[in-house]
Amino acid sequence: MSKIILDLCGGTGSWSKPYKDAGYDVRLITLPEWDITKVEFDAYAMEFVRQDVHYRDTLCILYNDVYGILVAPPCTEFSLAKGNKPRDLKSAMKLVEACLRIIWNCRLHIKLKFWAVENPVGLLRQFMGKPAFTFEQWQFGDMQIKPTDLWGYFNLPTPTVKEKPDDLSIQMPNGRKNGRGWAKPECPPEYKHLKLTRAAVRAITPPGFAKAFFEANR
Repeated sequence: MSKIILDLCGGTGSWSKPYKDAGYDVRLITLPEWDITKVEFDAYAMEFVRQDVHYRDTLCILYNDVYGILVAPPCTEFSLAKGNKPRDLKSAMKLVEACLRIIWNCRLHIKLKFWAVENPVGLLRQFMGKPAFTFEQWQFGDMQIKPTDLWGYFNLPTPTVKEKPDDLSIQMPNGRKNGRGWAKPECPPEYKHLKLTRAAVRAITPPGFAKAFFEANR
């Protein structure tokens, strides 16, 4: 059986990178190439429709070949940092629901090794319930805070750092605490050619956590 890892809404593919480096067949289903809401299901497979071409180009994946699924839906509408500004929760949940539908259809046909949905601590809890795991990046050797939730069916990754380093955050004028460098995050060298926005850089899964998740779910 092929070991396909579906990386849904994965952006740079940073979360699934350890799987790709280890030789797994990683399929990054993310905009602008792929829209996870544009998928067709049949009895044996699912077919994704490519969005950045002028002709119909599709990606067919057999349910039985899927080994694990990683999901990182956009967090903008769920973010606590948005405060009282208007939110489009309906559109945001449409993406989450599309990802869950892919998971459900795969699970109907095969017992997945794992599946996980990731999002910074925020309003997604009010839709998905209590997360299975919550962490901050520093716990895996990445010098940031950013509390992050994980829902799903997976083995818990083991933190590599027990004591929180000093001076990780700064106090903002509005009283909120932010990680140092969070306002102007540095893009990792391997992704600089993508010319990512600040939001996209901040959304990159930190390598320490990605490696620990892989080690627990390989």
